[in-house]
Amino acid sequence: MRVVAKFGGTSLGSGDRINRAADSIAAAVEQGHEIAVVASAMGNTTDDLLDEIQFEADDRDRAEIVSMGERTSVRMLKAALAARGVNALFVEPGSEAWPVITDDVGEVDVEETKRRAAELAAGLDGVVPVVTGFLAQNHDGEITTLGRGGSDTTAVMLGRYMDADEVVIVTDVEGVMTGDPHVVEGARNVGRITVDELRNLSFRGAEVVAPSALSYKDDDLAVRVVHYQHGDLLTGGTLIEGEFQNLIDMQENPLACVTVAGRSIRNRPGILADLSQALREHDVNVDAVASGMDSVTFYVGEDLAEEAENLLHEKVVDEPSLSSVTVDDDIAVIRVTGGELPNRPGVMLDIVQPVSEAGINIHDVITSATSVAIFVAWDDREETLKIVQQEF
Repeated sequence: MRVVAKFGGTSLGSGDRINRAADSIAAAVEQGHEIAVVASAMGNTTDDLLDEIQFEADDRDRAEIVSMGERTSVRMLKAALAARGVNALFVEPGSEAWPVITDDVGEVDVEETKRRAAELAAGLDGVVPVVTGFLAQNHDGEITTLGRGGSDTTAVMLGRYMDADEVVIVTDVEGVMTGDPHVVEGARNVGRITVDELRNLSFRGAEVVAPSALSYKDDDLAVRVVHYQHGDLLTGGTLIEGEFQNLIDMQENPLACVTVAGRSIRNRPGILADLSQALREHDVNVDAVASGMDSVTFYVGEDLAEEAENLLHEKVVDEPSLSSVTVDDDIAVIRVTGGELPNRPGVMLDIVQPVSEAGINIHDVITSATSVAIFVAWDDREETLKIVQQEF
């Protein structure tokens, strides 16, 4: 196999952990695998360096300063591999083999990076390159960075462009867990998870793989997360499957919105569960839910609207804090799904403004970490879809 292995700061945080990393790399090489390594700065070196910049520094100087963490890591790891008889070389910005190139505004130059990554891959036979993560280089040779989580981005990007079979993210967790083991009891490892699931978790606080890295994963590239104590690069952990696709789709059938109003409904514990349970017990599928201080709206298929209204009306009659239920028919939903939406400043304005300028009333907007759902009148659906497609 051809494997790109990324070692995070924690997995390189001490001499003992560097030895562990070198042992796992050497074992994989001994088994006949082609290995390229991406190394983060040891421990919290990058944050420590940033904290010490107590003066005005331009972006170029800041990048030069923080690059010292990764530059140290690759030298340490290369030396540890050499001590094990592994032919390794460290690769950093400025070196002839450096692969990651950005343009003048810091965006990755895909074509040039692909070309250089292919050259790096061509030399893997018998040599282990140890590449600085997080860092990049522009066409003028100046150091740039890939932002927070940039070492993950380096690894998955190189894995894709070097035609690797797998990218292994070596970190301080067992993989993706069912919950934070520091908070919940009985948290266990998730053997497999899709890119869509993980990106949603990542954008909502799960610090497993940087969301920016997953945009480089395609369906042919396996990505796995393993604990540094595991000691084996090629087994265990969590396998991340699939690839994230940017989609714009429109629901084929009309929806109805069934709205329940009540006094300070948001402050009544369990009210959403009670209302949802009433629908669930009669197999009424809910497409989306929107809530306010004094109302909860359920979007359901229009053919189920009458049944949903009657079921929720029973709850309104039984619950003193609820006032009334009403239905609005002929609603269309257009969904925009894309992993880069959270990183696009003004994305809501980009969606709402052109729709508004076309004289289309937006019935509702519901967002998640990586998607936006726009609800409009059924008769406005085609024009809304066209506007959104032009924008995205």
